[in-house]
Amino acid sequence: MIFWKIFLAFFIPGMLGYGGGPASIPLVSNEVVDTYHWMTITDFSKILALGNALPGPIATKMAGYIGFEVAGILGSIIAIIATVAPSLILLILLLKLLLKYKDSPKVKTMTLLIRPTIAVLLGLMAFDFFHKSYAGAGWLQTFLLAALSLLCLEKFKVHPAFVILGALGYGAFFLGS
Repeated sequence: MIFWKIFLAFFIPGMLGYGGGPASIPLVSNEVVDTYHWMTITDFSKILALGNALPGPIATKMAGYIGFEVAGILGSIIAIIATVAPSLILLILLLKLLLKYKDSPKVKTMTLLIRPTIAVLLGLMAFDFFHKSYAGAGWLQTFLLAALSLLCLEKFKVHPAFVILGALGYGAFFLGS
């Protein structure tokens, strides 16, 4: 039964997450944190940060890790398959249709209209992460990390992976319990 739940937890976001990994992250968070209670939002945010620091697609990295945490190696394999299956199935079945309508103004308009929804979902998730962060680390630490991250990213053009690694190191050194 746990393997079926793992499959559904990653297949459903894969089906509904139009736009790839970033669009499906809030949906995965809902399944993993709210529906099945396999982890807290804090744990999920740590996995998201670690996944962003590693190369490759974020959705499959998160699925592999969460599946492993919940049900070992088989859970990891099932979660990864469930993550890529919707795209693979739709690509195979709809390839001719996709090629026929790829330049359609209606398809382009639909894509433009979905972007704000994805932005709102990511914004809500970021707000939830921020709320949990300041609750656990305090306003000063949260503000300091946010300001330093913004400075590194925007002024010094540091790669986001290094900013994430720096924040992880800071948290481990100064905030670790």
